[in-house]
Amino acid sequence: MRSRVTMVLAVVAVVLGGVLLVPTAYARLSAGGDAESSGGGGGSVAAPAPTPPPPPTLAAGPVSVNFNGEFFSWALLDRKTGAISGAKNMASTSSTESMIKAWIVSDYLRQLRDREPPAEMLKLASKAIRDSNDDAANAVNTAAGGSYKIYPNGQPSPVIKRAITICGLTDTKRGNVPKYEGFWSFTRMSPRDAVRLGDCIADGKAAGPKWTKWVLDEMSKVRGSVKDQHDTYGGGKWGIVDGLPASIKAQGPVSIKNGWTPLAYDGNWHVNCLAVTGKWSLAVMMRYPVKNGLSYGAKVCASVATQLVTPQPGAALKVPQQPVGKL
Repeated sequence: MRSRVTMVLAVVAVVLGGVLLVPTAYARLSAGGDAESSGGGGGSVAAPAPTPPPPPTLAAGPVSVNFNGEFFSWALLDRKTGAISGAKNMASTSSTESMIKAWIVSDYLRQLRDREPPAEMLKLASKAIRDSNDDAANAVNTAAGGSYKIYPNGQPSPVIKRAITICGLTDTKRGNVPKYEGFWSFTRMSPRDAVRLGDCIADGKAAGPKWTKWVLDEMSKVRGSVKDQHDTYGGGKWGIVDGLPASIKAQGPVSIKNGWTPLAYDGNWHVNCLAVTGKWSLAVMMRYPVKNGLSYGAKVCASVATQLVTPQPGAALKVPQQPVGKL
């Protein structure tokens, strides 16, 4: 009897064990099958996730502007490769106006090396950039060794001459307006040289290791709108920065310095926009009838920047193509 009972219990145990093992084994086989399918050995392959586009930036591309004026040009410098792209006439020049103030301040501070400037002079340097204050820029220019003297043989002032040498400018020249040749605002510069100047400020050659961050920070804090204009200073936060999407501005500070003056001698607004980041330097320069107003030039600068945004906002995500595995 005991042997029969023992045999019956053994049979029951084997049967129950088989019942319990079969689902476990099936689960293992199923798991193994799924892993094999995902590895491409068998079964269908899940669709790959879309690849998000790279962070937006400014890159070489076509620019179309319905411009009404005497001169229009632009240039873009890729700060990683050093490549410059732009309009066909990007080597042609126009007066810098207040755009050159960023260099004047940088040139003064670089000469100090590790010394601190007088508190009042540093305050003037800030006003020259943030508020585009002419009186402040004149004081800093004098302190840097500049003057309104007309140098022989067409030579620019020492301050501008150093910009040409230090930043590798190829098109920049002294002003050519009679009686005003020595004025910093009449310095002739091309968009190609302007982006080189922006890069020169950003990479530290212009202001030196101690003062570069300070200059770029001041340029990122330029203030005031197109409507906020006065005789010797005015609002300069407009132009390229208005054409950039929030996704580019969020990547880091955008340092800017614009230049603008309505000049009686030719009846034109002379408007320039310069902006620089860790990735690129962009300049837009133009001359157009005074009647069009400053806002016209500001919108042209913004338009150029917007057209160079890459990828353009709303660009579709790229889905990698991959063959479907065998069933």
